[in-house]
Amino acid sequence: MKRILLIALLALPAFAEKVDLDIDPATTKVQWTLGDVLHTVKGTFRLKKGDLWFDPDTGKAGGLLVVDATSGESGSSARDGRMHKNVLESAKYPEITFAPDRVDGKVAKGTDSEVQLHGMFTIHGAAHEITLKAKTHWEAQKLTATLAFNVPYVKWGMKDPSTFILKVKDFVEIDVETAARTR
Repeated sequence: MKRILLIALLALPAFAEKVDLDIDPATTKVQWTLGDVLHTVKGTFRLKKGDLWFDPDTGKAGGLLVVDATSGESGSSARDGRMHKNVLESAKYPEITFAPDRVDGKVAKGTDSEVQLHGMFTIHGAAHEITLKAKTHWEAQKLTATLAFNVPYVKWGMKDPSTFILKVKDFVEIDVETAARTR
């Protein structure tokens, strides 16, 4: 009987401890860069809310990050107006979201890690599969991360704001710095 119980226990998968994170919008910076032939335009967005979880053993992840699409700004009200009206259509699509489903690589406690966060990125009313590169540092109850990825907005159905004179790239570079507390 003891032998059967021991075999049954060894056959059970290890119960991984899920890590729950509350992401602080106040300490999160969402920055974007759009290049063109003459100069580079930089701007920001605000995170509305964010929580996510991941299992360090299996790599499974979940949760939701929500960015306020209407908060996008570049420092030029005329350019921002065109961006919101013609490209993002932020009155119609006021949120940009990311729902992770897995972490490729190990987020190690007490040290720096480089991982990839895979999931669905929803912008302009459509969901797109994407992988974000992330550098993390996890110490005690705090995890900090920097993420970098590109949004191929033209390929994803948004209007190209280029004109005859001004030609911009067909993707926007996104950089995120954030901090989260474990629950």
